[in-house]
Amino acid sequence: MNPTLLSRRRFAAAAALATLAPAAFAQAWPTRPVRLIVAGPPGGSADLVARLVADPLARELGQPVVVDNRAGGAGAIAVGELMRAQRDGHTLLVGVNSLVSEIPHIVKLPFDVGQQLKPLAELARAGLVLVAHPSFPAKNLAELVAYAKGRPGEISYGSYSPGTMSHVLGLILNQSAGIQLQHVGYKGSTPALTDLMGNHIPLMFDGLATSLPLIRSGKIRALGISTPRRAPQLPDVPTFREAGYPQMEAIGWMGLWSSPDSAAPAQASVRQAALKVLADPGLRARMLETGFEAGQPRSSEDMTRELHADFDRVGKVLQSVGFKPE
Repeated sequence: MNPTLLSRRRFAAAAALATLAPAAFAQAWPTRPVRLIVAGPPGGSADLVARLVADPLARELGQPVVVDNRAGGAGAIAVGELMRAQRDGHTLLVGVNSLVSEIPHIVKLPFDVGQQLKPLAELARAGLVLVAHPSFPAKNLAELVAYAKGRPGEISYGSYSPGTMSHVLGLILNQSAGIQLQHVGYKGSTPALTDLMGNHIPLMFDGLATSLPLIRSGKIRALGISTPRRAPQLPDVPTFREAGYPQMEAIGWMGLWSSPDSAAPAQASVRQAALKVLADPGLRARMLETGFEAGQPRSSEDMTRELHADFDRVGKVLQSVGFKPE
């Protein structure tokens, strides 16, 4: 046979195989259980979302989905575990967007989190709610601002961690309203909420999922929420935008992440499966019961652009008050 013709046929065959390879990979994947590394402790928000989606995701993928909690290090331990895993799509991470947009401002890490994580799907979302002790005299944000203006530096607010959005929202309110709320940082929502209920601090910015049971029981009171529209769980609580502070709008979302260089067909398959799971009305109802809304079907590119914008936004506010990472 003519050598040139033989070479052309070999090239055509190789090209055909290359075209078929991703499809064959997608059909074969996953070939073993999928591990969901959770950037948080058992019972935390990330764990709650991971366990809500694990079983239906397993049904879609045809393999067990195993939840593996790796708390600590402001999420660095979980990200490090993902970095050490094989890049074949069988190891994923569930964690909040602050891993990329906030944590790098707070803790000096040995790697660039934004370069190690790629968002595949937004699983759940919720706003931050400004909550108060029931005895606090202000019943809404406008009354709080008026009350604080007459008491500069005398009123404190808690956050679940310094440098996070629960801290930053108070700084934005101070700058926007010309008041001087004093920040008190905690290590987690639980100790901050305990002090709030004990009236050791009068105010706190917290995630809706952790505050919602206490709001419903009357142990704390909601003054406003950071979502673009009112939360369906708290229809009577106005948004910060409604109160005249659109700059305080913020969304926390729980993402399903992979390593950017993991197998592309696996990324596409797991994203498709996750979006199908999130479209189920039963799952969406369970999300609402726990203080979340089901995530929106945004693309990886859209989520990445938002992460960069939020990173810059948080950084500018923290720099304005001289905040330094640990």
